[in-house]
Amino acid sequence: MTLLRSQWDRVAAIVAAIAGAVVLIVGYVGVSNSGYSAEQLPYIISGGIGGIFLLGLGAVLWLSADLRDEWRLLDEIREAILTSNEAAATSEKSGSPSSNGSSAAVPEPAKSTTARRRRATTPK
Repeated sequence: MTLLRSQWDRVAAIVAAIAGAVVLIVGYVGVSNSGYSAEQLPYIISGGIGGIFLLGLGAVLWLSADLRDEWRLLDEIREAILTSNEAAATSEKSGSPSSNGSSAAVPEPAKSTTARRRRATTPK
């Protein structure tokens, strides 16, 4: 049950992909069993378009889960850098050199990259 809570988007992606494949197969079977074009249109519309939509939804959910994992990893890296900066600043204030022998602090990371991106892409 904890897997469903922590990885709900991946579970939803797998369910959507399986449902999309089933809908495509059912649509194909419906089209192949009828000889008239007018009888095939409902299967093409519901099976083909619905199946492709569900497959696309599954792909988007899976990519969203991957991006969320990357964001979580980047947050951990950012916290490690900030902790390192705070440790270097306190050791600099106390006058003791850092672990590599120099007393230079690691530069502070940018607060937000979105503001820089907006400034870079905004026309003048």
